[in-house]
Amino acid sequence: MYSSRHKNEHGAISGSLIAIILLSIFVAAAGSMAIWAYLNYSDQKANVDSKVKLAEAEAKKEQSDKDLAYFNEQEKQPNRQFVGPDDYGRVTFDYPKTWSVYVAKAVSEGGSYLAYLNPVTVPPVSEKQQFSLRVTIEQNDYDKVVKTYDERVKKGDLRSSVVTANGNTGIRFDGTFTKDIRGAAVLFKVRDKTLTLRTDADTFKPDFESLIKTINFNQ
Repeated sequence: MYSSRHKNEHGAISGSLIAIILLSIFVAAAGSMAIWAYLNYSDQKANVDSKVKLAEAEAKKEQSDKDLAYFNEQEKQPNRQFVGPDDYGRVTFDYPKTWSVYVAKAVSEGGSYLAYLNPVTVPPVSEKQQFSLRVTIEQNDYDKVVKTYDERVKKGDLRSSVVTANGNTGIRFDGTFTKDIRGAAVLFKVRDKTLTLRTDADTFKPDFESLIKTINFNQ
């Protein structure tokens, strides 16, 4: 009888011990899972917070860039009017008031008329220097001047198209003019002369497009 009771007690103790061990293992596993879940949550939260901050920074920069672009455009208004010499067709067009004008060669002694326009200040004139606008009125036949661009058009450096402004029709070239100059130029026949307006960088293209629409001259 004692032996049977002892066996029952021993079995009960063993069962309790096993239950305690299993419970301990479960608690430990649950704790590990909880720690893993917390660490995973913290990592994901930090990642999300980082992405939110980055998105906020990018949104602020984008808005700042838009505000600056708007301010710069407003600063250009109202436009000023460029007026060329009367003897050379009195060429006129509107340009941003933030640009400066330098007349490098007047026409008091004949020859070509040369003027350069650039934001704020006009740098020293050279063939390699990029300007927002170059103005040339030369005493050369229009067709001959246009032909000087043929080689670059054939090579694919330039593409040509028709341009009109205030009822005047001319030709436009877009692309690479030299290794230092990539932009656009428009040519018009003005009496017995040729007018060329060229922008030397794609940066100035938006202003150039607006400027072209206002070109006028006397025939």
